[in-house]
Amino acid sequence: MNWQDHLITIYLYGCKHYQNDLWVYIQRMSNYADLSFFDEEVITLYLFSIIDKNRELKKIYDYADRHLRTWFPKLPSYVAFVQRVNRVAYVFAPLVELIQHEPCERQQGCVWLTDSFPVALAKQGHRFDACVAKELADSGYCSTKKLYYYGVRVHVVARRQAGTLPCPEYIGVTGASSHDGKVFDHIRPCFKE
Repeated sequence: MNWQDHLITIYLYGCKHYQNDLWVYIQRMSNYADLSFFDEEVITLYLFSIIDKNRELKKIYDYADRHLRTWFPKLPSYVAFVQRVNRVAYVFAPLVELIQHEPCERQQGCVWLTDSFPVALAKQGHRFDACVAKELADSGYCSTKKLYYYGVRVHVVARRQAGTLPCPEYIGVTGASSHDGKVFDHIRPCFKE
């Protein structure tokens, strides 16, 4: 799917849920509201950028201003855009809940959850002298624990199930320097049926 189709899909999905359920979370109680740039457009730009791994509002706005101006001709100034994002912020929690409660069938594309955790065989300064499991273990960094270590990383890929814990489909062990994204890209073909 190219980026234009992706953007249109996000917009239509956001419009459907906004018009059915989500509008109540950002109802305006003032006499004046400049709605030339719609709430659905704000939600679309924000979600499109988050999916594209842009998490800072300034980067989101700059990207939209440079590349998506033809798609969003009424894009306001940066300050007005930030105010609009702050106004629609209450929509995102119910939107995520709606996404989670949608039916998930393997044939239609299930939601896969990936995570990993470190198994440290040697920590901090001792990691340079470690000689345990040399064929598998190597040096890595765990940003969550702010820890440099020598060891392995356990990767888990699970299928989302509404109302209960995810069902593990894959559990694997790699060196500590392996990233979740690379491991998932490597094993992704196994999950297509």
